[in-house]
Amino acid sequence: MILYPAIDLKDGNCVRLLRGEMDAATVFGTDPAAQARAFQDAGAEWLHLVDLNGAFAGHPVNGAAVEAILAATSIPAQLGGGIRDMATIGAWIERGLSRVILGTVAVENPALVREAAGAFPGKIAVGIDARKGKVATRGWAEETDVDATDLARQFEDAGVAAIIYTDIDRDGAMGGPNTAATEALARAVSIPVIASGGVSSMEDLAALKATGVIAGAISGRALYDGAIDLGAALAFLK
Repeated sequence: MILYPAIDLKDGNCVRLLRGEMDAATVFGTDPAAQARAFQDAGAEWLHLVDLNGAFAGHPVNGAAVEAILAATSIPAQLGGGIRDMATIGAWIERGLSRVILGTVAVENPALVREAAGAFPGKIAVGIDARKGKVATRGWAEETDVDATDLARQFEDAGVAAIIYTDIDRDGAMGGPNTAATEALARAVSIPVIASGGVSSMEDLAALKATGVIAGAISGRALYDGAIDLGAALAFLK
């Protein structure tokens, strides 16, 4: 199981939100590239980047910070937030991004996900963010009646590299992930599923790994707070 340290970008800074609320942002650093280097130096094999402003704006906003991260590191990175057309997807992959995460468009324009997955094999992930099993879009600001598992199954034959499943009510709350829901999703589809939201202790990582079906876990606040020691976590997962 791969551990993805998260760098959430707001106004050029590294922040963490509480349950997706932009006005509940805690700034953990003003130099995202330095933070990314620190994660790489600690042994991380991937980075998970989120353009929070972009998720609300519908287009990339923190592009300069992302480019600085890509320039400062050599490990693969995935990025989500406001990426909603083929031109933007292609531009990020050309700049060295290893994986683009499509969230809102997976609900609003699933054909784009299929087109992108065909054009960029292995480089497209679907971000499914849910409250009580129902998908939320546009920076989690809009609720839908789309079931998370139903959405995931739509892309079963599309060639997407991964599904990133976030339980919004757990995100940033340091209360543990929704392991049961994440495991159920992972068992419902053949696409690798990455857990996100509330991953805040070694016990959480152990529980996710013990399912045997969850391919990865994303953690942010716990790494900044020191609740998870990145080096120890990576050693444990190996």
